[in-house]
Amino acid sequence: MLVNVKFFKKTFLFLFFLLLTTSLLADEKDQIVAQLNKLNSLEFTFDQIINEKAEKGSCLLEFPGKLKCNYFDDKEKELVISNKRLAITQKRYNKTYHYPISKSPFLNILYKDKLLEIVQSGELELTDEIIKLVYLSDNEITVFFDKKNLDLKGWEIKDQYNNSINFSLNIVAKNDVFKKGTFKVPEIN
Repeated sequence: MLVNVKFFKKTFLFLFFLLLTTSLLADEKDQIVAQLNKLNSLEFTFDQIINEKAEKGSCLLEFPGKLKCNYFDDKEKELVISNKRLAITQKRYNKTYHYPISKSPFLNILYKDKLLEIVQSGELELTDEIIKLVYLSDNEITVFFDKKNLDLKGWEIKDQYNNSINFSLNIVAKNDVFKKGTFKVPEIN
């Protein structure tokens, strides 16, 4: 009889902690969703690593699907995404290149409904400082949020060319209104 009571207590405690943990994880996701729903735009600085090559810069992001980044490099690179069109301009050489992004997992970050789906469906992992959400679809996408203030901290993806992209960011401002033409995709030159 004593063995059954001990077994019952252990089982009860295990189930209690499992339910408590599941509830806390769901609460983290709900809080991130609430914060994202209030978000219309971001201004941030970034560190990006693509296949071991590091780059730095600053970006403006406006939901849905608009991004403009200026890289701090010798080519004076500028990336603009708008209406599912991507252009990279090397201002130093006055060259603009256009790339298709219709199948890129990067679009999941630029559209709030897709980002919300990642949060709601992703597998959540917690550390002391970061909330990590791993989302498996056609490509694996991992999105990071700050555990204290729930701000977006970055993502890891593989692009359509199988490049591994690690993107970390530091938010400078939220919900700014950008002037018209900020996200105009340059014409081919």
